[in-house]
Amino acid sequence: MNHPQPRPLRVALHPLKGAHPCGPAKPVPRVLPHGRWVLALGGAALLAACAGTGQPSGSPPKLGAARPGALLSCGDLASKAAVPGTVYTQISSVAAGSVTVGNASVPVPAHCLVQGQMNERTSPVDGNRYAIGFEMRLPLAWNGRFFYQANGGLDGVVIPAMGGIGGGGPTTTALQMGFAVISSDAGHAGSLGPRFGIDPQARLDYGYNAVAQLTPMAKNLITQAYGRGPDRSYIVGCSNGGRHAMVAAARTPDQYDGVLAGDPGYNLPRAAVAQLYGAQQYAKVASTTTAAGQPDLQSAFTPAEMKLVADRVLARCDALDGLADGIVSDVKACQTRFHLDTDVPTCTGARDGQCLTSQQKTALGNVFAGARNSAGKPIYNSFPFDSGVNGSNWREWKFVSPPTRDAGAVQFIFTTLPLSDRPGGLPFALGFDMDKDAPLIDATSGIYRESAMSFMSPPDASNLSRLRDRGAKMIVYHGTSDPVFSSDDTADWYARLQTANGGDASSFARYFPVPGMNHCSGGPATDRFDMLTALVNWVEQGQAPERVIAAARGPGALQVNTEVPANWSPQRTRPLCPYPQVAVYSGGDAESAASFACRARTP
Repeated sequence: MNHPQPRPLRVALHPLKGAHPCGPAKPVPRVLPHGRWVLALGGAALLAACAGTGQPSGSPPKLGAARPGALLSCGDLASKAAVPGTVYTQISSVAAGSVTVGNASVPVPAHCLVQGQMNERTSPVDGNRYAIGFEMRLPLAWNGRFFYQANGGLDGVVIPAMGGIGGGGPTTTALQMGFAVISSDAGHAGSLGPRFGIDPQARLDYGYNAVAQLTPMAKNLITQAYGRGPDRSYIVGCSNGGRHAMVAAARTPDQYDGVLAGDPGYNLPRAAVAQLYGAQQYAKVASTTTAAGQPDLQSAFTPAEMKLVADRVLARCDALDGLADGIVSDVKACQTRFHLDTDVPTCTGARDGQCLTSQQKTALGNVFAGARNSAGKPIYNSFPFDSGVNGSNWREWKFVSPPTRDAGAVQFIFTTLPLSDRPGGLPFALGFDMDKDAPLIDATSGIYRESAMSFMSPPDASNLSRLRDRGAKMIVYHGTSDPVFSSDDTADWYARLQTANGGDASSFARYFPVPGMNHCSGGPATDRFDMLTALVNWVEQGQAPERVIAAARGPGALQVNTEVPANWSPQRTRPLCPYPQVAVYSGGDAESAASFACRARTP
């Protein structure tokens, strides 16, 4: 890789300067990270921002509200915010307007744009150049908060630091709300694809180290730009970004006051292996082959056949919440009522979209029960049957992703040693041995001193006592029709967290299932919601989220979700309830969240 690099700005290096007295201790630089896999709240006095200093011994502090501020420096940040190992490649003022992100034009306020990289090096293992690339946007009108935008997929690209707030079709961004936002490539270039996993340090940067390195650097930039450090800090992401957030909550709980993790792939290596397991199941019932003579995974189940499954799930479970409205609110109860073998007709003749063959039922049942080895030992968690199993996002992850995304990730990043001598793509997926190869995600060897399950997953994920004890808060949400990261896995994590906290972790951590939603958005769901505001209000005002209102994105929405059923109001709203509560119909307008209450699950 000999791509031309931007000419770096010359800076004088000096240690990080002190942070705001109410913030964390002075950061000290350390050298030690699936793209899909990718409010400004009013000011408060300094005393309020330092709230918690008079709390009784042993009681978590009450964190006060952030104070707004104004940008004091931009063009001179290269010298003022110099940090060893960090090079700023661009610092410029950006006028209010819009920035292109993908195919969208996103409104932005006036801000200072800082781009750069940390820890540049040439790998002695694969000879490639590596660095932790980043972009930070510092608004002129600052709300006193720091926002780490944890990106998804395999990372590898510095996505514009807008500060996505989660869900589908959000109507604002953290930058618009006044947050100072950072985004990163997690330490490698996307042009390498999954082959960056051959380099041991790149594995660690991707897993956890990029976040750990960038956080103190970003807080120092904020200190120099605004004359003080952030009063409150938040880390937010979905998918692999949700994993980044959960890892940060466990590894660096002193750095973040609020953690928002969506559809978190916190067991990502296991989920990736489960994807290969799924490919092997689909291949057994594929009805056609590709031009290369390989099984066409998409022919294993047609859209009509998956719609049949979704319709039968609704027939059995839709009314459990008191209203047949196309949403299964009590997904857990549904799993004891819906039975694939008896609720879906078995074909007695040709496949016609109105039945499944016995072989198809076996394959689909195996996938939903969770990947296992030949001895029946679980590799990954089960998936719940839900109404979103016929969504386009569901089909993409189940049938397209295993050879195009998951095979490469497992082959080069998650196995130790990397299985780089094997053919990739679908042949790798179909040839992956669940008995001999799957254990390699837990292995170490030679220069690979940490296993994938070590560097990718939060250590002791149910022990968040340090986060809890400093008064920080955590919200996790997950689409119950997520096809790649199981909401059953997230529910099991939350159950363990509850147990670790005397049976109730709701004082600092809450989990919100999103019925019908696919991976991070989409599906027949009310998938537009603002968990960030709920989190800020909880952290800074002590207002625990008892429910979060979510809306559908039917015709007329700024970003339309084409899978919103035609018989729904385009603006349907529903409450998202903290697990294990579910939304129960209490009477009134069937299209309004006001007609539903969050209550205990159906027995």
